[in-house]
Amino acid sequence: MSTPPTKILVPAEDLRTFSAALLEKGGLSAEHARTTADVFVWAALRGVESHGIARVPAYLDLLEKGVANADARITLESSAPAAAVLDADRAPGPVALSAAADEAVTRARTTGIAAVGVRRTVHTGAIGYYVSKIAEQGLVGIGFVAGMPNMGYTGVRGAAVATSPLAIAVPTDSSSAHAPLLLDMATATIALGKIRQAKASGTPLPEGAAATEDGTPTTDPEQAVMPLPLGGAKGSGMSLAFELLTSVLVGAPIFASFHSDDPAGRKHRQNALLIAVDPAAFGGADAFTESVDATLDTLKGLPAADGAQGVFYPGERSAAVAAGRGEKGVPVTPKVWRDLTERAEKLGVALPEAAG
Repeated sequence: MSTPPTKILVPAEDLRTFSAALLEKGGLSAEHARTTADVFVWAALRGVESHGIARVPAYLDLLEKGVANADARITLESSAPAAAVLDADRAPGPVALSAAADEAVTRARTTGIAAVGVRRTVHTGAIGYYVSKIAEQGLVGIGFVAGMPNMGYTGVRGAAVATSPLAIAVPTDSSSAHAPLLLDMATATIALGKIRQAKASGTPLPEGAAATEDGTPTTDPEQAVMPLPLGGAKGSGMSLAFELLTSVLVGAPIFASFHSDDPAGRKHRQNALLIAVDPAAFGGADAFTESVDATLDTLKGLPAADGAQGVFYPGERSAAVAAGRGEKGVPVTPKVWRDLTERAEKLGVALPEAAG
């Protein structure tokens, strides 16, 4: 039996520097390249491979094709202290949403709660990163994203809505052993990337997770082209609501134009809404984080069910993975490493040395 290819381990900081160098060669400014690389490495550290280093070549393609704007003129519009809209001018999502997270935190420090909508960005990346940035500042972060329809909707034939994600990050006491709570989920039962992986490996898909082009549920990865909504009508309803809370709210509808006769409606774009909530405005930051830790302690103290590996809160295990990979290096699959190597040679960027 042949031995499966070994993943290459690369120190996180080296991978970040390397990714940023590639993205800068791809047209981004040094600052924006670093910001975008931060998002990819954050996801890779936490084991979210679909949004990790494999995204670097994909973003280089978006930049080369002009789908993403390397020289975006990002503007901020606001008519109220606690609300603003950031027009991304098709900047890559990591650039636009990182700026929106910072703006939400700055405003919430004064107003107690603030929301920043993001209009016309391109692929937001791991949305958990941006709410985590907010939580690092001691505030609660909440985020929604709406994108191009690629998922079924209960009662509709074919793709109707997007696999729009929701993320919530809640800070813990800085002196505690608990990582912040991070709920990061799509409104789909299964990610599109998982369908591709199942097709490559010939592994059957779970019941009710994916569908054929006309919306018929299937477990055959060869026939599956789109995910089905999480919880049926609940997931598809959430996706539609997120379209209203993001795209429609910032004046850049996606759903309606996608399903219209206008060819421009199919042009790739995404919108988002980030919300920052300052616990200091709700009775005190210290009391809040103490109670958060007490809540998590209570959860972890509950009796584990038979066969369970333990009791975990959202984000706990991925934070542990990040800690381990931060010490040992980030694993990169041979396929992704080959792709990165080809891009590096083409762009004249030195490869990082592997840690193992």
